[in-house]
Amino acid sequence: MVQEILENKFLSDFENNQNIVHKVCRIYTNNQDEHNDLFQEITIQLWKNYSKFRGESKFSTWMYRVALNTAISLYRKSTRRIKTQDIGDFVYKIQSNEYDDTEEKQLKALYEAIKKLNDIDKALVFLYLEDKNYKEIAETLGISEINARVKMNRAKSKLKKILTP
Repeated sequence: MVQEILENKFLSDFENNQNIVHKVCRIYTNNQDEHNDLFQEITIQLWKNYSKFRGESKFSTWMYRVALNTAISLYRKSTRRIKTQDIGDFVYKIQSNEYDDTEEKQLKALYEAIKKLNDIDKALVFLYLEDKNYKEIAETLGISEINARVKMNRAKSKLKKILTP
């Protein structure tokens, strides 16, 4: 009975916040298969650690922390493997004169630039783009608010350098 209540509470909390996991997956993966694998792994880690969630912070803050830590640890492991490239990225390109894809290209360029940052900078930028204030960013990443501000300014500078031709 207690287990069933815990499961239902977890499912409710997870369903209300699962976009957090999808956004983390988007930043740390290159294709849908990797996205699905990471989503599954983060979900497993969230469930395994749910009983340890004490409610001292918002569920979403705790979820960000678990998702980012899982993604970062898996990303670090994956950098030891041989890199492959998804052929789907090069096989075809659809062009349309009617559709203005400027915003989409800018967003894609931003995500590509974010992927070039180190793990902590990725997490900072991700939380910043999620409209988290520096206090929430600091709490999620386990650093001081001042440190979060300094690191964010440095990450912004790195992104500008990457994005400026």
